[in-house]
This record gives sequence, structure tokens and C-alpha cells, in this order.
Amino acid sequence: MTLFYNLGIYFYSALIRVAALFNEKAKFMVTGRKNWQSQLQAKVDANARYLWFHCASLGEFEQGRPVIEATKKQFPEYKIILTFFSPSGYEIRKNYEGADVVCYLPMDTKSNACSFLNIVKPEKVFFVKYEFWYNFITELKARHIPLYIVSAIFREKQQFFKNTPWGKWYRKMLFSFEHLFIQNKLSGELLSAAGINNYTISGDTRFDRVASIARGAKQFDIVEKFRSGSMIVVAGSTWKPDEELLIEFINNLEDTNKVKFIIAPHEVSAANINRIHQMLKKPAISFSKIQNSDIGNQQVLIIDSIGILSSLYQYGNLAYIGGGFGVGIHNILEAATFGLPIIFGPNYKKFKEAVDLVEAKGAFSIHDFNQLKGALNLLLNNKNELKNASGTSKKYVEKNVGSTKLIIKKVFNTEIDFA
Repeated sequence: MTLFYNLGIYFYSALIRVAALFNEKAKFMVTGRKNWQSQLQAKVDANARYLWFHCASLGEFEQGRPVIEATKKQFPEYKIILTFFSPSGYEIRKNYEGADVVCYLPMDTKSNACSFLNIVKPEKVFFVKYEFWYNFITELKARHIPLYIVSAIFREKQQFFKNTPWGKWYRKMLFSFEHLFIQNKLSGELLSAAGINNYTISGDTRFDRVASIARGAKQFDIVEKFRSGSMIVVAGSTWKPDEELLIEFINNLEDTNKVKFIIAPHEVSAANINRIHQMLKKPAISFSKIQNSDIGNQQVLIIDSIGILSSLYQYGNLAYIGGGFGVGIHNILEAATFGLPIIFGPNYKKFKEAVDLVEAKGAFSIHDFNQLKGALNLLLNNKNELKNASGTSKKYVEKNVGSTKLIIKKVFNTEIDFA
């Protein structure tokens, strides 16, 4: 099976190089790994002690970030190396100040794994959530370097738990981890049934991350002026199907003083921002063009920049999170930490926090315009419904913080203080 895996990595690498001729993401993957050994050697301090954190992409980084930052603060004697597999993570976080070295993970060949570890010589290694690279894992085990996985979540249909040749081969990788920090009880049951008992149900580190965001949220006086006493719906990471439903609701509003909307689309290109403006029949302005003199008269504020959405939720009374009419919803916890009831589309069931909040009536899933209209009217016109749903969201986050503290205590045998 190892031979087939290595052949798969070889053909995947070749395919990426071909795709790089006409695909920008593939091009980043190839150019970012070019001459990686010499580049890494130039960045790594041969006399330093390193902890290595690996994330597939941006979402996994947000899960690993609380552990990275707590470790950096608690153990300044270590330097941090952060690797990404995907350009969507690396290109956005390549200048992340919480790490001393940020780079791409080399393709998972035995020679690459050996060379990488020879250069970095990490004392401890943390993979985040889904990352299982056979050659790196095998080489770490051979060198007796402790490997941990953070915020992992397992499902019955994954290869690890199938009694097939591939399943048994994949399952062996799980035995190479020093400890597995998992999100839920079901993951633990699956691991136990497979004979793996070195795990802790620590929950999801994203709760610690969003709690930290809430504590350090940026203030925007201009948004306060935009609100001007109205209720605010914050629509975050929206796509075209989300925007079409929301804008139909906005365009048909009669009491325009009661509620205003902040729309932060996933795609902030000039063409997409212009499309949203053209669809709206109510006064709307882009964040980059707001003027203090007339912002209070606007009905819709369109966010045409990145990096501020998580702080904007503090101004909302409720949130709509996009992506539910596509492959899946975006991060709902950034809104929940501020106590916002949340509305999203139908594709949410892969996300435990969304399932939990729907069951607890802190979140609402909709399939069409009529359901969106019903959910918005219920929350905007019924103070008790809004208050109850808001309390449910906030308490859900508060109840689930603490994963990072538990991980640090287990790995380093010490307590940390977030104060």
C-alpha cells in the first residue's frame, strides 16, 4: 500500500505542475515549493528550538491559531514554524507574526520528509484537524518526535475505520500520534473501537479563537453612525444565492428606519461589489467610500475590504452567514460569540456547531425566500424570540471555550492563564 501511496503522490505532483500552466492556485503551489530546501535553510536558525505547526489551509489555521499563540506566549524559548499545504492558507498568512517561519509543506515523499526534519529538527509537532501525511508521520515516529493532532474530528465513513486493505493501512497512521485531541464523543468511540485510546475529547479550539476575537474586537465609529439607532443584520461571507434572497427582502422593506444591513460578500472584487449595488433599490454605500455626513441615511453598508468582518458582528442584532447554498456555510462562531442569532442556507450539517445551534434554536436554516422572510420577521419583530436566540448563541460559545488550555496542559504539563 505504501508503494501505491507514493506513486499517488508522484502523479499528484506531476498533475499540479501541468495544471500550473493555466491555473493560478496550482501555480502558487508549484512556485511556492520551488527550491524549498535552500529557502527553508535560510529561514531556520540552526541553534534554535522549534515547535512545528501544520495546517492544510486557512480554516485549519484558525483552529490551530489559539494553540500557536498560547504556546508562543507561554514558552518563549521555542520558535514556531508554520506550514500550509494550500495557497489559500499560505498566501493570506505568510506574514503571520505569531510564527517565526511560515512556508509551504513540501510534497509528502520520504526524501522530502527527511530533508525537512533534518533542517527544522522540531521538538514537538502539531497537525491540525484533518492532516495525515504518511511519510512525514512515519519519519516523525522513527525519530521519536512527538506528534499531536489538534481539533480532530472523525467520521465512520473515513478510510481509517474501514476493514479494507486501504482502511487498515490508513489506520496504522493513527497509532503514530503521541496524543489525539478530538472534538467530540463520537470521534472517541471510533478511535476506541479501532484500538486507539491515547485521545482526549478537548473540543474545538475555534471557540477559544472567537472568544479572543470578541475580547479584542476593533471599534468602528463610522459603523456606529451608520446604525443610527436601527437594528442591524450582518450578512457575512455571502455568495450570489445568499445575496439574491437577502436583497429581495431588503428591496421590499417598508419600515426602512427599523433595520439596516451590513453585507460582507465572500468575493470583494470591484465587479462583484458593483453587481450587489446594482441589485439594490435602497440607499447603499461601500465601506471604502463612506462619508461621515450621509452615512446615517444609508440602508445598506457593503464591505469591500477583508479582515474586518469578525469585528463587525459586534454591531449586529442578528447574522446571516453565507455558503449554505453551496458546499457549506462559513464560520458562524464569529457571530455567535457576540450573541447573535444566526440564519444560513440548507447545507450546514457537516458543521457540528451549526447542528447544535439549530437544535438549541440559536440558529435557523432556510431553503428559500419565504423561509428567510419568516426567520427575519420573527427575530426582528419579536423581542423575546430575539433575546432567547441571542442568549443561546452566546452561552453556546461560552460553554465550549477552554480547549487550548486543556491541550497545553496535556502536552507541556503546565497550566496557562488567558488573562
